Parts: sequence; C-alpha cells; structure tokens
Amino acid sequence: MSLWRLIGIALLIVGCGLVYFGWQATEALDEQARELVTGQYSDETTWQLIGGAAAAVVGLLLTLFGGKTR
Repeated sequence: MSLWRLIGIALLIVGCGLVYFGWQATEALDEQARELVTGQYSDETTWQLIGGAAAAVVGLLLTLFGGKTR
C-alpha cells in the first residue's frame, strides 16, 4: 500500500470524525439557540463541518487514486 493511500485513509477518518463532532455540536442547546437568534452556527461548529467535509473528500480521492503507479 502506498504512502498516499495511507495518508488518504487517515484524512478520511479524521474528516468523518470532524463532520460527526460538528454535527453533534449543531444539536447542542446553546448552538440551537444561537442559530435561532442569529441564523448561523458558531465559527467553531462551522469550521468543523467545512474542514471535516474537505478532509473527507481529499482523503477519499487520495485513497482511490493516490496509489497508482505508471
């Protein structure tokens, strides 16, 4: 297994974890109250969701295409 595939798997796991914890944060009472008043989530929750999704996509792409040889 190539190094790029291992990095891709690690990024995929970390990205899914960040999305999971970001999603859990959106369900918290204080986060729901903030979203009700301001119409948006806190910066930390937003960055967890965005960063997790980006890391998961990059990890998936590296896992699928990162180990090809010429």
